[in-house]
Parts: sequence; structure tokens; C-alpha cells
Amino acid sequence: MKPLTTEQIRRVIARGKFKDNLFKAIGVFCLALALVVIVALIADMVIKGSDRFTLDFFLNFASRRATQAGILSAWVGSLLVMLVTALAAVPLGVAAGLYLEEYAKRNWLTNVIEINITNLAAVPSIVYGLLALGIFVYQFGFGQSILSAGLTLALLILPIIIVSTREAIRAIPAMIREGSMAVGATRWQTCRYHILPYSMPGILTGVIIGLARAIGETAPIITIGALTFIAFLPPVPFTETGTGTAGLFDWVMSPFTVMPIQIFNWTSRPDPAFEVNAAAAGFVLMAMVLSMNAVAIYLRYKMRKNIKW
Repeated sequence: MKPLTTEQIRRVIARGKFKDNLFKAIGVFCLALALVVIVALIADMVIKGSDRFTLDFFLNFASRRATQAGILSAWVGSLLVMLVTALAAVPLGVAAGLYLEEYAKRNWLTNVIEINITNLAAVPSIVYGLLALGIFVYQFGFGQSILSAGLTLALLILPIIIVSTREAIRAIPAMIREGSMAVGATRWQTCRYHILPYSMPGILTGVIIGLARAIGETAPIITIGALTFIAFLPPVPFTETGTGTAGLFDWVMSPFTVMPIQIFNWTSRPDPAFEVNAAAAGFVLMAMVLSMNAVAIYLRYKMRKNIKW
């Protein structure tokens, strides 16, 4: 085989650069197209719902009159449901991922568990709603409450958190574990002081994705019986109610609604004025998701900044 001449080598390099630049151009075009679509959707919601961005819209309950309707019960319900979801899913998911990656033996049972966890991440959300309806609402007697909704969404995002936790832990170099154990640390001390702190930025990424999905879910919440029209808030702890003084956790058993259901209710109304409310509520929901993501991204950045390899 004859060696390539200088001119042929230049042609090969030029052809490779052309393909590389073409791929970059296609990627930039796709990114720009996606951003244009997102900006257009956001602009449409802002333009349609701009008249409803008032303090009364956030402090009023739902109403049959579009101009008087608000999202007070919806955004409060969303925050409380997300609180229960995070408290239930994050510790359990991180602990499960840590156990499977650092403690569990590599055998057929572990393989079966891993396959099922991966498959559960792709199960439609309505299936979790039906499961929660039978277990939390009827079997455990939690009823159509914030607790049932929070646990339902916790089941929904639990596989995502477990998988992301395992991937974050798996990315930690083996020399970290070996160095820790070489100086006499136990497995738990290695996980507590080295593995978890170093993998926490990656774990937070999974938490961000999970909670962002959960706050926008509608199907499982409707399945367990969330209200589409509610004109009261859950009882505040240690305040007087019609039946006495509210306890510390009485709010978890209260009926509720959330932002996606409120938006669904308004978009199903024939009155065009409710579409304005739905657009404004949709923008608020998106702002809530972005705010949650911003907090988590900030925490992830701070943790990565403090890590010293």
C-alpha cells in the first residue's frame, strides 16, 4: 500500500473538519429550534395571562367567575404535596441506591432488583395512581389526602432517584474507597464521609429531575381523587378549627388540589376567560419548577466547589 501524499492527507483532514463543522451546525440548529419553541410557549402564556398576574390571583380561592378565581389552594397544595414527596422519596431513594451499589452482593436476586428498578422508571404514571388508590387510599385508609398524593408521587420518582444515586456513586474513583479503608475506616465511615459527599452533586441531579416530573403530574393525582374545586386550605398546626385545635400533622390528611389539576379544570371550561387563568397558572407552575431547579442547582454547585479530591 502506497503512503498518502501531502495533498491527500490535507484532503482527508479537510473532509473530517467539514463533517465536524456540519455536525456542530446541525446541533446548534436543533438547540436554537428547541429554544425558539420554548420561548414561544412561554411568551404565549405570559401574553395571555398577563392580566391575571395580580396579588388577588395568588390569594383567592377557585371560583365559578373567571375574573375572581385564584390559585391559592392549588399552589399551597402543590408545595405541601412536594414536601411529603421529597421527605418520602429522597432519603429512601438515596439509601436504596447506596445499599445496592456499596453493600448488596452481586447475585441473581440483586440482578432481578436492578432490572425491576430500571423498568419501573419507565412505567406510565397512571399505573402508580391505580396502585396508590388500592394501597394508600383504601388499604391503609389514608383517603384522598395530601399524604396519599405525596406517597404516590414518591413511588413515581423513587426509581429515578435510585438509578441516579447509583450512577453518581459508581462514578467515584475506587482509590477513594481503597484509601479510606487503608487507614482503618469501616465501610459505613467510607460511605458517610467520602462516597456520599463526593456523589451528592450527581444525586441532586436525579432529585431535580424527579421532583420536576412529580410537580407536573396530573394522572396519578386524579386517580387517587384530588379535588378539582376546593375553597379552603389545610389546617395550620396549633390553630383553632371547627373541631378544635389542629395538630402538628393534621394537614397531611386534608383534602387538596394541585396546580396541574387546577389548570386542567380551567382548560376544560367553555368560557374563554378561564383560558386566561390557565395560561397564568401555567406560567406560575413553570416558575415553581424553575425555582426548585435553581435551588437544587445552586446546592449542587456549592457542593462541587467544596469537594477536594
